[in-house]
Amino acid sequence: MKRFPLPFALIVLRAILSLLLIRSVVSSALAIVGGAEDQGPLARQSVMVLSSNGGVCSAVVLARDVVLTAAHCVTGAAEHRVHFRDEAGQPVLITPAAKAVHPGYNPKAIETRQRSIDLALIRIPETLPERFERAILATSAPRKDDAITVGGYGLAREGDAKTTGTFRTATLKVVEPYGPSKILLWARGIGAMGACQGDSGGPMASGNAIVAITNWSSAAKGISCGDLTQGALIAPQRSWIDQVLRGWNRAARWSEE
Repeated sequence: MKRFPLPFALIVLRAILSLLLIRSVVSSALAIVGGAEDQGPLARQSVMVLSSNGGVCSAVVLARDVVLTAAHCVTGAAEHRVHFRDEAGQPVLITPAAKAVHPGYNPKAIETRQRSIDLALIRIPETLPERFERAILATSAPRKDDAITVGGYGLAREGDAKTTGTFRTATLKVVEPYGPSKILLWARGIGAMGACQGDSGGPMASGNAIVAITNWSSAAKGISCGDLTQGALIAPQRSWIDQVLRGWNRAARWSEE
């Protein structure tokens, strides 16, 4: 584990202590808000991103040393770490070697109702363990009423930080309208179901391909998450992702749809 300045270390230590309690606290809890724990392919294609301001996000593995996440997960804080657990269950924290934020990202987009492409790529200086798999990225957008699986390491219960750190998924349906210029995907489940705090940057998948990266969710009745889940569509941003990865001498694994 790499050494880092004390303020960040204290924040991460608190996060890790919370994560260490997860298995005993939420083993039977519903999750991602209305979903369930998942150890399938999406879990093997996902890691976490921690920030020095206490932020927790999810991310999708594109290469052994590259992950795709939401731009707001790697901005607004002095430092970030890619996080996962090793085979012994011990926390691993990796300092990014490089980051690329989409030039169309607008950090004030939600409050100003403006266009934003909330995506970022992170390259790490060492390879992820063999158990992680490269995600397949979709080359087209899903249609209305298509089933979407949203996944992430975020809250299973609002206000309960101990329920972060376990990968969970829920099945939603695509709803219209799409966002401006069809750069956003919207999906909704049955009842209170969808992404919550900590799920930003995680996958929204159709079949075996990632169609969007989660970046926002709206409130259901009585809770701050569980209504609409919003993600940045992958297909329209294919050229940007490819350009960054070429600069890093990497390649995205596109679907053959």
